[in-house]
Amino acid sequence: MAIPLRKPNEIEKLRTANIVVAKTLNFLSQTVKAGMTLKEVDTMGEKFLRNLGARPSFKGLYGFPAAICTSLNEVIIHGIPTDIILKEGDILGLDIGTEIDGWYGDSAITMPIGKVSKADEELIACSKDALYYAIDIIQEGMRFKELSKAIEDFIVSRGYQPLVRFCGHGIGRKPHEEPEIPNYLENGNAKSGPKIKNGMVFCIEPMICAKNRNPVILENGWDVVSADGLRGSHYEHTVAVIDGKAVILSNSED
Repeated sequence: MAIPLRKPNEIEKLRTANIVVAKTLNFLSQTVKAGMTLKEVDTMGEKFLRNLGARPSFKGLYGFPAAICTSLNEVIIHGIPTDIILKEGDILGLDIGTEIDGWYGDSAITMPIGKVSKADEELIACSKDALYYAIDIIQEGMRFKELSKAIEDFIVSRGYQPLVRFCGHGIGRKPHEEPEIPNYLENGNAKSGPKIKNGMVFCIEPMICAKNRNPVILENGWDVVSADGLRGSHYEHTVAVIDGKAVILSNSED
């Protein structure tokens, strides 16, 4: 497995693409309200990121038809924007990818639409907290499988399950590169497999199921739900390993 090691100037180029993702997510989190359609959210987000000089990297990727994944309620990831109207109490996952000068950015949040239930607040908090927990414990020399196991243990300790068969990933000159980073231990020993090294850039993205970790892909070929149809949540950052620790690239400058 060849995991690229990026030079400082390359990491800065990746940071540039990721700052646009962060700014777009900030804009949408403050702007999206009940009464809007998912297509309107997608259109707003695409216009915003293009105005910042980025290309929406998800649009056309593997055939995806939109700029932004809008994953509503029970849809955990890869939601296709439709004419469905957002309503108070919904939860909405927003996953955005950008490309600037051949370098890629990627980040995601799950946001409440107005006032949501305490159960949904806790569901969203699990994915966000798992993400920041993972980023905090990353260090040079740690194995990726150890990271996956730690994320799984954190999610399960909160009473939830990690979605299986989908994972975090490397990022750089392509939107998806080596390694794959599941949110659960796959194939045995956590003390096996590649180690995290300075210069690696990758996306950590906990995907949370309420009870059943097995995925079902809906008829549109994209929307991923849990087998039990309960609500899920998703958070993601792009990080670079610098001086032995993970630094978030997908933060806005402000």
